[in-house]
Amino acid sequence: MPGFGLRPRQAKSLDSRRRFLKGMGALMALPALESFWNPASALAMTPNAAGSLTASGAPLRMAFIAVPNGVNYKYWKPEGLGKDFQLNQSMASLNPLKDKIQVFSGFAHDGARPHGDGPGDHARANAAFLTGTHPRKTSGADIHCGVSIDQIAANEVGHLTRLPSIQLSCEKSRNSGNCDSGYSCAYQYNLSWVSPNLPLAPESNPRAVFEQLFGTGAPSERESLYQARIAKRRSILDYVIEDARQMSKRVSTADRQKIDQYLTSIRRIEQQIEQAERFPLPETDDVSPSGVPGSYRDHIDLMFDMLALSFETDSTRIASFTLAHEGSGRNFKELGISEGHHYLSHHGKDPDKTEKIAKIDAYYTERLSRFLTTLDSKKEADGSTILDNSMIVYGGAIGDGDRHNHDDLPIIVAGGAGGTFQTGRHVKFNNDVPLSNLFLSMVDRYGVKLDRFGDSTAKLTDL
Repeated sequence: MPGFGLRPRQAKSLDSRRRFLKGMGALMALPALESFWNPASALAMTPNAAGSLTASGAPLRMAFIAVPNGVNYKYWKPEGLGKDFQLNQSMASLNPLKDKIQVFSGFAHDGARPHGDGPGDHARANAAFLTGTHPRKTSGADIHCGVSIDQIAANEVGHLTRLPSIQLSCEKSRNSGNCDSGYSCAYQYNLSWVSPNLPLAPESNPRAVFEQLFGTGAPSERESLYQARIAKRRSILDYVIEDARQMSKRVSTADRQKIDQYLTSIRRIEQQIEQAERFPLPETDDVSPSGVPGSYRDHIDLMFDMLALSFETDSTRIASFTLAHEGSGRNFKELGISEGHHYLSHHGKDPDKTEKIAKIDAYYTERLSRFLTTLDSKKEADGSTILDNSMIVYGGAIGDGDRHNHDDLPIIVAGGAGGTFQTGRHVKFNNDVPLSNLFLSMVDRYGVKLDRFGDSTAKLTDL
């Protein structure tokens, strides 16, 4: 199924914190419950498992969120360095989370540069973002890029969860055709690559993601069970409610409240999807399938909510999310902006265009802030939050959309990685540092011992 990095390797029995609600056609993983929490048991799991856990035994999550077309540096770059920094206008919404993020200036992606291949910066940037590799310039079937860092991590720890990884987007994926100056659409629309020749198409339809997370059985079975629920006008919760009642008798008061909040959030998401399906967008080659919310903001938030649930329930620990493909020409009429994003990014320093780019930058970071706040509100069994135990990378492989430069990239890293990240600071490098160095350091926390990734030169010692 598109959007989910499935492997033939069967998921093994997980640690004692994992409990499920089961019913006919439904299998819902529960969030971590203190009533079942046994960190010693979690840390004594099978070989390779400990590498995906924090020191306390909580799961370590990793997500990559891509935004297109670069940023307006004037309103993006923070003032000050280290702990003594102030977020600029484009990142103002992250101020409540300032102590849980790192902002980096000076990362570069050499793989996104032309190297004699001429134009095509958007396709190259998207292809290189998680692979650190310069893609072969072709619009045919002979695509060649690299294995993305999320899939390297998924190959190591993906067997410990129901889904090895998930790939999300707010746009339909394209895997063929010429999308950018002779570069295949596969480069421009896919972040995750399971092999140099095989991208993993992200899923843009919220219903498909919901059924993958909360349905059971093979894809064809999930579809028939979903149709049966629709015909009977029933919620997926109706199928697990009895199991939920029985579970509530066995847990603490705090856990009962947690289960209730969890089920309420699932029902809220289900209702949002149902509403979008009742009032579908017209299907065209450029518009996502029916069932996608009419508001781009709502679509982003809905996908982020399901990503948060997938982390909360330990359904997966690895994710990538393309908010919009590189070179996206989406307009933002809800911001009073009728021109396309890509058109505005070629601003030529025109004040009106740069102001509009700054508004778009702020719009995206506001959605990020909402997502991170959600992660920070979800408690682990040991009292920490999901954000404390996550590594969330936000950004892209283009710096300024007008220049198409691939240095000084706009990169935010959120989360504490189980206490191993130094959060609450702005780091500025004096010289270009490969973004691949960051990725190498991140998978190291999963126990993945790589000497090199992409164009990396060394692991980051100060992260």
